[in-house]
Amino acid sequence: MLRPVFLLAALLPMLAMADFEHAPEPVLPDNPFPVVRFETSMGVVEVELNRMRAPANVNNFLRYALDGAYDNTIFHRVIKDFVVQGGGFDEQWEERPTRAPVMNESGNGLSNMAWTIAMARFSDPHSATNQFFFNVADNQRALDPSSRNWGYTVFGDVTGGREVLEAIAQVPTGYHAALDYQDVPVTPVKLLKVTVQ
Repeated sequence: MLRPVFLLAALLPMLAMADFEHAPEPVLPDNPFPVVRFETSMGVVEVELNRMRAPANVNNFLRYALDGAYDNTIFHRVIKDFVVQGGGFDEQWEERPTRAPVMNESGNGLSNMAWTIAMARFSDPHSATNQFFFNVADNQRALDPSSRNWGYTVFGDVTGGREVLEAIAQVPTGYHAALDYQDVPVTPVKLLKVTVQ
């Protein structure tokens, strides 16, 4: 049984109905569909972001990317046939600094289908900061909004490197005792550099 709020947010700091940004300052405003290149230790993934459907989350993500905040981080949670999550920790498990949380835009018509990118968050729907995940399966039933629950904001599509994400999703994982985290790759999968094209 999937518990999406716990699974996708367990590694985020505890936030109690935090103040959040409704409209982060536009980043590269003349480009409605920025392309982002993720250079990982297992290959390259490319994503096209959708500012038309998720402007707050795209601007939020681009600020981190252009600041180099994702460079030399790790994919700290990998669940086969579910998600590959990263953005928050370096290889020494030091948390990267975060900005104010961003508004949840999960009702934007984009679905947590395979080969999309979305923002991780805590149980507070407006608590997404720097962590993101790739859907490696069709997760709309677990992660899309419903009449009673907020969903997880999808803000782009994988346009290249699906085979890289498939390979990452297959790596052996285990329990990280020091931090009490599940689904941690046994051998670190690194996010070496993120560039916006």
